[in-house]
Amino acid sequence: MSDTTSPPTLDHVRPLTFLFADDGLIPNNPALPLVVYRKAITLSGRDPSAIVERVFAANGWGDMWRNGIYPFAHYHGRIHEALGVSRGRARVRFGGKYGEELEVEAGDVLVLPAGTGHQRISASNDFIIVGAYPPVGTYDLCRVTLSHHARAKETIPDVPLPETDPVHGRDGPLLTLWRK
Repeated sequence: MSDTTSPPTLDHVRPLTFLFADDGLIPNNPALPLVVYRKAITLSGRDPSAIVERVFAANGWGDMWRNGIYPFAHYHGRIHEALGVSRGRARVRFGGKYGEELEVEAGDVLVLPAGTGHQRISASNDFIIVGAYPPVGTYDLCRVTLSHHARAKETIPDVPLPETDPVHGRDGPLLTLWRK
């Protein structure tokens, strides 16, 4: 695929949504759900991470990285995050101890509102995700502590909403789901 073609996404991918309550250590987001797009991006070639990066960049999400998901529970209290699985599969707990464990696999995209706890439970040896952020907000890494929880409870309501969906752009379902 050349750089001049539009990134491959599947039309009409209906997202799953999950809203998690504060568990006392992980605040989660009181108003915005975790959004999960299954098989959202068609991947191929030797560098599927580059395809995920092109999709995110085309839709205004940047400051990207490639890696996995930490094996300890954590969250971001000052920015929203998109995770695109480019290789392999993993079992990930979202929302803290009372949340949900989800199997994610290549092609899936997850959009985590600020405060959403996440932790890798297990993963295949080839598991890689691409992380990206909207242009508004400030990256932070919050661990499961009372002091991080207290600070995040103050910052989460002030995190600006993104102007685009990382997969579907300005017309994506994220914008409707997060503006209800």
